[in-house]
Amino acid sequence: MYPPARHPVPHQPGQPFKFTVTESCDRIKEEFQFLQAQYHSLKMECEKLASEKTEMQRHYVMYYEMSYGLNIEMHKQAEIVKRLNAICAQVIPFLSQEVRPNKQQQLQAQHLSHGHGIPVPLTPHPAGLQPPLPPGASTASLLALSSALSHQLPLKDERKHHENNSEHTRGKTCWPSGVLDSEFAFSPAVNKVVSNNFPAETHIDLCAFCRLAYSFHVSADGQMQPVPFPPDALIGPNIPRHARQINTLSHGEVVCAVTISNPTRHVYTGGKGCVKVWDISHPGNKTPVSQLDCLNRDNYIRSCRLLPDGRTLIVGGEASTLSIWDLATPTPRIKAELTSSAPACYALAISPDSKVCFSCCSDGNIAVWDLHNQTLVRQFQGHTDGASCIDISNDGTKLWTGGLDNTVRSWDLREGRQLQQHDFTSQIFSLGYCPTGEWLAVGMENSNVEVLHVTKPDKYQLHLHESCVLSLRFAHCGKWFVSTGKDNLLNAWRTPYGASIFQSKESSSVLSCDISIDDKYIVTGSGDKKATVYEVIY
Repeated sequence: MYPPARHPVPHQPGQPFKFTVTESCDRIKEEFQFLQAQYHSLKMECEKLASEKTEMQRHYVMYYEMSYGLNIEMHKQAEIVKRLNAICAQVIPFLSQEVRPNKQQQLQAQHLSHGHGIPVPLTPHPAGLQPPLPPGASTASLLALSSALSHQLPLKDERKHHENNSEHTRGKTCWPSGVLDSEFAFSPAVNKVVSNNFPAETHIDLCAFCRLAYSFHVSADGQMQPVPFPPDALIGPNIPRHARQINTLSHGEVVCAVTISNPTRHVYTGGKGCVKVWDISHPGNKTPVSQLDCLNRDNYIRSCRLLPDGRTLIVGGEASTLSIWDLATPTPRIKAELTSSAPACYALAISPDSKVCFSCCSDGNIAVWDLHNQTLVRQFQGHTDGASCIDISNDGTKLWTGGLDNTVRSWDLREGRQLQQHDFTSQIFSLGYCPTGEWLAVGMENSNVEVLHVTKPDKYQLHLHESCVLSLRFAHCGKWFVSTGKDNLLNAWRTPYGASIFQSKESSSVLSCDISIDDKYIVTGSGDKKATVYEVIY
């Protein structure tokens, strides 16, 4: 029934080798791992190419905006030449007979040289005659003409200029002032003409249109376009022209927190283990009027906030307690301490009715304190890392917080719940809610400032900082705001599109800032152990 048993035949060299199931599985596993490694490598390559594509698009936009600036400069110079020639034509009839033919020859030579693209020497603007630029003209109006002029003037010279200067612009969002001064400096004659129509202190801003694009509108689908500023971007009521440094307050330690009293008389600077109080009503005062020792001696103050009546100061920092100071007594004293479970407080906010204090904790929670009973009444939980910054709406119904978890969240204070969450690709270091509503400005670790509409997906992205944005504050009129950064800069921006109003560079990182209730003073705290007081000039 069964075939006779046979001994197994030894394997012959010419026959194919037979794998066992285990060996086949191992081989399949190795091949799968190899393919998986190849897939991962290709994925990384794809992401790298996508990043390079985005960077190239950004460079393209930058170069495109620079061509706008060059076109405007050419048009402006041509207009100045035309007006000055007209002025000379008016002046010549009043000259004596012997010099008139010589002047007419010079005028003809100027017309010929202008027609062939040769630089024309510009004569100074004669006193008492019509100025070459209309009164009320501004840098913003020149910027607004950029799109209209871009198709009317030749780009050949600009393209050549871009190629010659590409090493200066690669990888930067704005030009340093030295590059601006050397590449786009006005001639002395033009400076004299311009000085008759613009204050001397705004000369830096007259060159603003030559900068690369720094303000972009980001649509709901992520498309980024440079912002054409309106004609009134830098002019109008409550829009400052510049800021003038009027005082330096030598605190002695790194100044991580500042606040200004209402009315504007005292400045409070928070450093290591203490808050110092300065009287700025007399600019010559170089010493603090009092010192408030709080927290531990080696712990930094991270935030200090005055109640609206100016009689109470709340201080938080690298400790689990908040100190409440009574400033109404002849000698300020601690009247209460609020103890939290978190090891540090990064930021504070006070409700408009002075009844509640909000503290951003290092554990990500937002603690809500009843100031009358001095008790913890609620905690908002949502941030998965430290809550770093906070602001409250003017009506006291909505709270905005930013965190090291790359999110900005809004909270309904009446219902005690989270309303919105905005996700970013960078840690949030600072934010401010516009007093007039609608706009929220956010300062980030990646050096960007983003201005979000609170009900629409549109936003603006601003690129003048070169390092992380450490503090941000809106003016009380809501028309402008300031930001400070690790790059030593204080920037003032127009709400919401971010036209640069003025810029000031300090000697060290600018860690904190505040604006007085009347929008006339700015105070900054910096890493070189001092606070700086600026007067805002309108």
